[in-house]
Amino acid sequence: MSDTADTNPTQMTTNTADQPDTPLTALRVATFAGGCFWCMEPAYQETDGVVDAVVGFAGGAADTADYLTVTQGTTQHREAVQVTYDPSVISYDELLDIYWRQIDPTDAGGQFADRGAHYTTAIYVHDDAQRALAEASRQGLADSAKFAEPIVTAVVDYTGFYLADEYHQDFYLKSAQRYEQYKQGSGRADFISENWAKDAALEYEKSKQEAASAVAPRGDYNYTPEEIEALLADLDPLAYHVVAEDGTEEPFNNAYWDHKAEGIYVDTVTRRPLFSSTHKYDSGTGWPSFWRTIDDDSVTLHEDNSLSMTRTEVRSDAGHVGHVFDDGPEAEGGRRFCTNSASLLFIPREAMPAEGYEEYLYLFDE
Repeated sequence: MSDTADTNPTQMTTNTADQPDTPLTALRVATFAGGCFWCMEPAYQETDGVVDAVVGFAGGAADTADYLTVTQGTTQHREAVQVTYDPSVISYDELLDIYWRQIDPTDAGGQFADRGAHYTTAIYVHDDAQRALAEASRQGLADSAKFAEPIVTAVVDYTGFYLADEYHQDFYLKSAQRYEQYKQGSGRADFISENWAKDAALEYEKSKQEAASAVAPRGDYNYTPEEIEALLADLDPLAYHVVAEDGTEEPFNNAYWDHKAEGIYVDTVTRRPLFSSTHKYDSGTGWPSFWRTIDDDSVTLHEDNSLSMTRTEVRSDAGHVGHVFDDGPEAEGGRRFCTNSASLLFIPREAMPAEGYEEYLYLFDE
């Protein structure tokens, strides 16, 4: 990563605007260094229970830090993300699990294309309890033998954190195309896909297909609210959290983000067709992305002011699907429907007639 848009940083202050009902004394802070901080922020910022995630510089001997001096290697700081979270919603152990899935913990020289000590990985622990959990988590990863090389991520005492310039905050939202190109080009996205995403995604997809075989699609899709509520109750916990509670699943760790088979994606509750593989593309975000829906009336759009920003939410008859953004392929209209795999069910092209979706085979006509 290379940018020079930093001014003098300031020490971090906690932002609790997204969860005003949570007492300040109940919130906790965690700090993780995982290479380029642009790539570390989204996984936390989009996770329920996280009040805020900001990027900056941790550790180091100097009493201040900014992008230019840190990248020169003279301050001993690392690029890092600092997470303010509600432990009644998400645990420190869960934050650690997210952390491992974003990095190569065997790389002692940096992360992916970014080289140098300021890009190396470290968990900055704020107290003895975090240290015990972090060391146990690191040992568990080592004992799993998932990687042939030793785990080199450091567990070190937290000594301070300096915010990076506003230019770097929420970079994945403000400069989505550039962020996506960088994450893919650096090698991080492919590493995450190969080492962390595919096993979980395949297992999840198999369970959803098995569940789908017991539920036939209903041609009119006109379910009553009571019927929707009953169907929601039958969802697995993740799908219920996404659809009924407007949740968001982890990027690069879900069933369909890099799914390339031909077929259609239907609503996981009503089985109404929503998206087609013919409109799907790799947005680099880690979530299934489409430039359009199958039918214009299959979803509705709503203003969403959560996360201290205004976005456009995509909802099906059953509930939350995702959001739509204006950074999609220009040749296809410029929209990106960013969805959650948990809100969808994939019907393979060859299974569509048997599953009652023969009328949608036209989507695959050349």
